[in-house]
Formats: sequence, C-alpha cells, structure tokens
Amino acid sequence: MLRRKKKTILHPIMIFVILIIATIILSGILGFFGVSANYNSVNTLRGDLDSTNVMVNSLLSLSGLKLIFRTTVANFASFAPFSTLIIALIGIGIMDKSGFLQSFFTLLTKKASKFKVTLVLSFLTIIASIIGDISFIIFIPISALFFKYSKRNPKAGIIMAFAGLTCGTGINIFLSSIDASLLEYTRLASLYLDATYSISSLAYLFVMIVLTIVMSFLIASITEKFLIPRLGKYEFDSEEEEFYLDKKKKRGLLFSLTVAIIYILIFTYCIIPGLPASGSLLDNSQVMYIDKLFGYNSFFNQGFVFVITLFFFLCGFFYGIGAKTIKNNRDVCDFLGHSLDGIGKTLVLIFFASTFISIFKATEIGTVCAALIGNFISNANMTGVPLILITFTLSIVITLLLPSPVTAWSMLSGVLVPIFMNAGLSAEFAQLVFRASECISYGLTPIMAYFVIYLAFLDKYSEEDKPVSFFGSFKHILPYAGATALVWITFLIILYILGIPLGIGSSAIL
Repeated sequence: MLRRKKKTILHPIMIFVILIIATIILSGILGFFGVSANYNSVNTLRGDLDSTNVMVNSLLSLSGLKLIFRTTVANFASFAPFSTLIIALIGIGIMDKSGFLQSFFTLLTKKASKFKVTLVLSFLTIIASIIGDISFIIFIPISALFFKYSKRNPKAGIIMAFAGLTCGTGINIFLSSIDASLLEYTRLASLYLDATYSISSLAYLFVMIVLTIVMSFLIASITEKFLIPRLGKYEFDSEEEEFYLDKKKKRGLLFSLTVAIIYILIFTYCIIPGLPASGSLLDNSQVMYIDKLFGYNSFFNQGFVFVITLFFFLCGFFYGIGAKTIKNNRDVCDFLGHSLDGIGKTLVLIFFASTFISIFKATEIGTVCAALIGNFISNANMTGVPLILITFTLSIVITLLLPSPVTAWSMLSGVLVPIFMNAGLSAEFAQLVFRASECISYGLTPIMAYFVIYLAFLDKYSEEDKPVSFFGSFKHILPYAGATALVWITFLIILYILGIPLGIGSSAIL
C-alpha cells in the first residue's frame, strides 16, 4: 500500500523571503518598462490640488540593493509593531502570570453564554479602531488568553479579534483621528464643485451605529457557528487543575479592580476639557477634540502604549499582592518577562515582514497602482449603482496594495469626490464607499503592518502537528471578509436607493 506523501508547508518566514525576492524582481521589470501614473492629490495646507507623477522605483539595480542594505536595520528598529508588541507584552505578562487574567475572565464568563461573551468581544474589537493600530497589540494576545482560559481554542480568539479589528476598521460610532483626516480631504475636494459645501463631524453617526451592531453579531456568529467547529479541539495541558475563585483570588480582584478604576478615572479627568485642572493631556494646538486626543503630537498618540502597559502592570501587580501570587521583587521581575518567553521566532518573523513592507513601499508599486485605478474610475463615466460598485470593488484592490487609508484617500479624494458629486451623490458618500472597501481587504494583505502580529500569535498557539500556514491564515479571514462585503454592498445600495440619512446633516444623495 502506497503512503501518501506528507504535504510540505512553508513557514511564514520563508513566504516573506519569497515575497521580498519577488517584489525586487517585479520592481525591476516594471521599472525597466517605465511604468508610471499621474494623480491629483489634495493639498491640505493650500487647499488645492497637487499634480504628481509617480513611477515604479526599481530595486533590481546596484543603487536599489544598496538602499535595501542601508535601510533594513533602521526599518526593523522603527517598525511600529516591533516596539509596541515588546512593551505591551511586558504588561500582559504580569497580568497573565499573576493570575489576574484567568480570575477576571472567570468572573466575567461564569454565568454568561459563550455567544454573548463572543458578541461583547466582537463589539469591543470593532469600536477599538478609535485608539488606532495599538488595538492589534492589545486585543490579539488578550483574546487568545481569553479563549484559552475559557477552555476554548485560543486560535479562535486570535482570528476573531483580527477579523473584528480589520473588518471593523472603517466602522466606528466615535470619530477617530483617521476619520477626521479623511473628512478634511473630503471637505477640501468638495469645495472645487461647491464653495459652500460643509460636512458635519457626525455625518456618519446613524449608519455607523447600525453597522456596529450588525457587524458585532456577524463576527460573533461566524466565530461560533463556523470558525470554532472548523478549528476543532485544542490540546490543553492535562495537568491543569480545575480553576475556581477562592477568597485569595477574590481579594486580588478587589485590589486590582479598585486600582484600575482609580487609574481610569484619573486619565479620563485629564482628557475632559473645561473642568478645573482638567484637559492636561490634550494637545490644545488642535481644533477638533479627536485631534487633541489622538492627533500626531498628542500625548495619547505618542504615549498611549505606555499608558496601557502601566495599566496592565497595575492590574497584575495589585492582583498578585491581594492573591499572594506575588511574594517578592523577584516574582515581579519574572512575571514581567513571562510573555516574552520564546519570542525569538516572533522577532525573526517581524524582521522579515518589516523588510518586505519597507521594500514594497520603496518600489512605489502600490502608489502607482492606486493612481492608475483612480484614473480608470475617472474615465469610466459611470453613475448610480454601477459607479458605487466599481468604486467599491477597485478600492478593495487599492487597499490590498496600499493599506494606508489616509495616504490612499489623499490621492483618490480629488478624483472620487468630484465624480460622485457630478453624479448627484454626496462627498460623504464617496468617502463611505472607500472606507467600506477597506473593511473587506484590510485583513487580507501582508503589506498591512499588523498582519504579522496575527501570524505570530497563530504560530505561537499552533500545535506541532498543525503548523501555521501563511495562506491558511488568509482562509480563516475570508468568511469574515466575504460576509462583510455582502453587508456593505447591501447597505450602500439601500442608502442610495432610499436616500436614507448617513448621519446628522448628510445623506447619500445631494
């Protein structure tokens, strides 16, 4: 009887090596043929359009290879997921090792159904986009531990968290700093056709409330009904004892939650303007509140990682004191490094991912493709539903190659906003269609910096006989992305046909 040959699965590190080589070769080919594109970007300082020509930069040359060697180390050191992951894991380590997370999760879930718990977690991942990309660093590892301590497959927690964060990236009840930046580009682009055009900061309030609720149920349902049965059982340590909350653990929770509430109240007071000695953590040079809170030079934008890490540390430390799981200073130091144990392979994965992303950006392939797609839509002369569908579909491709919403919209707003307004559609609706497409493809591109964090934690919790697959990681997200696409297409067409308000002072139709 013939034995079936075991299928060889390339490790994600090797896939990134292949992608690096392929990108360099592709840039050489496109650069040889002089592939380029023109686009008109909105200049937010002058309020007019800048005409820019961009061409593919070939790295298959001596100067290109010198650039790679010269910048690789610096790009790795400055790669945002690298530093934020290390710092956040320090805080998560003491929360986990002290027993806080297991006790807290047990307290939350002991009387709740699995679906309700997953639903709440889905909702939190969707609205987490307001705090920016650090949400990937927070929710992915904590969701894994949440499922693990619930005696469920931790990979399901990782996949669900990543799906919620990516499929919900353009959905938020609260205006994020990214949304504020996009709205400014939209407003300036609209002024070329209507000098009196104005856009409210609550322009998407109604549709976002509905979509947040719908997407929370959608992600929770896919996780419970499809993902978890598909992943199968997870092999837990058979020696683990049954966990229950005794007096020590309850005392530890009392200590830690009291400190956590005080910590949150102090920081909340410091970001409320207008009260005595309040607002000290806001950047008052900005106009909009969201920019004061999360703008580029704001305290929270530059120090939020440490704010969260300190919060995690205090929760874990005071739990350990109350529950007596921390007995001396050596325990504290050991617990801080707990989550960093065995992180070597993760750092190697991050190194090759950061190298690939920096090389791809240096080639300008994504920018050229985005410009070409924008020009195609401009020349298509479509209106109504065909315009919505072609913009939605091609914007999905743009996000795959250029997963930076502000950069992409700075290029496309000067094209799409006038096209939509000339077709009788609002400028706000043009931005909404663009953001909708981002929800579909943001989690399906390795060019997105935090995709590597998703890969790394899948690898960490994969059994030896079931190694993580680079392409398999995409297969886990595809059901979420497909369902999200159906939801968004349905919503966009309904909003257009019925003329339902998007929010306060806005609708799909002019």
